[in-house]
Amino acid sequence: MHNKISRRAVIKGGLIAGALVPALGMIGPAEAADLPALDPADPTAKALGFAIDSSKVDAASNPTHKADQKCSTCAQYQGKAGDARGGCNIFAGKSVPAGGWCRVWAKKP
Repeated sequence: MHNKISRRAVIKGGLIAGALVPALGMIGPAEAADLPALDPADPTAKALGFAIDSSKVDAASNPTHKADQKCSTCAQYQGKAGDARGGCNIFAGKSVPAGGWCRVWAKKP
């Protein structure tokens, strides 16, 4: 006996899955305490010039860096004001220090 999957069943399944994926994301982002700290030796961190302390960024190799730029003022930072660490959209699944910096820094709106 052969079971054939109809096109209607495939589309229906796709629509259901498409609705569930965003809904699962609304359950809540992981707390920074639950996320492992980003290792500066991580290949992505190295490629983006990640620094744990924004005040120690090498100006010669990062000419776009400004003194007031740090993770806590970046649009990608997911931590709350006053948090020592927070999640980052660039380094998914890792936490970054509020005082850190990388080349992807973009001012929070």
